[in-house]
Amino acid sequence: MFNSAMHNNPSLPEESKGQFNLMWPILIPVALLLVIYMPALADLVQDWWDDDNYSHGFLVPLVSGYLLWKKREMLAGLPRHKDSVGLLVLIAGLCLFVAANAAAEYFTLRVSFVMSLFGLTWYFFGREIIKHIWFEFFFLLFMIPIPYVIYYSATFPMQTLASKITVWLLDALGTGAYRQGNIIHISGHSLEVAEACSGVRSLVSLMALGAFYAYTTQKRFTAQAILFLSTIPIAVAGNVFRVLITAILVHAVTPDVLVEPWHSLMGLIVFIVAFVSLFIESAILRKIFE
Repeated sequence: MFNSAMHNNPSLPEESKGQFNLMWPILIPVALLLVIYMPALADLVQDWWDDDNYSHGFLVPLVSGYLLWKKREMLAGLPRHKDSVGLLVLIAGLCLFVAANAAAEYFTLRVSFVMSLFGLTWYFFGREIIKHIWFEFFFLLFMIPIPYVIYYSATFPMQTLASKITVWLLDALGTGAYRQGNIIHISGHSLEVAEACSGVRSLVSLMALGAFYAYTTQKRFTAQAILFLSTIPIAVAGNVFRVLITAILVHAVTPDVLVEPWHSLMGLIVFIVAFVSLFIESAILRKIFE
């Protein structure tokens, strides 16, 4: 009897299609939102193209879209209804848009786009849907360059931290290295821990990677939060490791590692160390929170 009910219900696929068809009312508001934000979005894409620090921005919307696509069958079976709370979020996002335009503050302007899109989706699909797709909107924030005032405020302390720790480790190895500001002197050569080597560049990209990896490998929110937040010390440690290895190679092998293409290849060390660290930590957290 149970099997018969299953086989004699040909309307199930049609119901799923009908639920997908309910998406069309949001297309016009989304199109209007894109028109409103078009100048801001065009500038954002230009920043991705011009600034290597944020070239990962091209991938962020694709990753969010992929995660949504993977959930398509599950979302099709959830109830949908309009939610006025989402409308309040949308209004707040548009107010932020007006204020950011008036102040010519690009970071806030771009954040308001994600906020408005989130509110619009919440309004049309309801709380039950938004509970399952909030991360995809949160992840979009990683496509937005951080304000330059924050970037440069963080750069110098991270340059100093990397150079101090590296010289301390080099001293422990007996290399006779010493530091002047952000310049490390070793074996008659001077290594400058420049802005590009401060670790801020890798930190932004690694936080995006960490957020994605935490969300896709951990089931519990606590484990996800721990793994994501750990990308900050991991990025710092990876950058220190890069500077340390570079200094050791200059001391023991050749100063040619300071020029291209070796300098860029050394930069890959940060991501290798970070990914291995995230992989190990993820396995440990799965054991703890299983």
